[in-house]
Amino acid sequence: MTRREAREQAFCILFEQTVRGEDVEEIIRAAAEARDLVPNSFTEELAYGAEEHQSQLDEMIGGAAKGWSLRRLSKVALAILRMAVFELLYLDSIPASVTINEAVELAKTYGGQGDAPYINGVLATVVKNHCPGGDKP
Repeated sequence: MTRREAREQAFCILFEQTVRGEDVEEIIRAAAEARDLVPNSFTEELAYGAEEHQSQLDEMIGGAAKGWSLRRLSKVALAILRMAVFELLYLDSIPASVTINEAVELAKTYGGQGDAPYINGVLATVVKNHCPGGDKP
């Protein structure tokens, strides 16, 4: 499985969590039973990490989303942003530009018309405010 596929799988898990309110472990277990989902370690790292740090991630997203509350964001955009901000802050081996590009591509595939540029802007703000020089913290 490629990292792109793993991100897509993690996004689906986080989106389902946002919609259903269940924890990641339960969603993965149910998906394994229903559709033979076998997430790889990168998928699990993204999904569990975003869940574990959700309040911190939401605070950063809210701070970067000028004039928007988290409630106004689509569930698709929120799931993508949580995953991407987690990746920006906690996965040092992945360049910020790769994280942002992958999040924008997910938004183009799954999001609404304005989601991709919005996500790009929010993530650029997170990098500017929390990753000096565009580098990971």
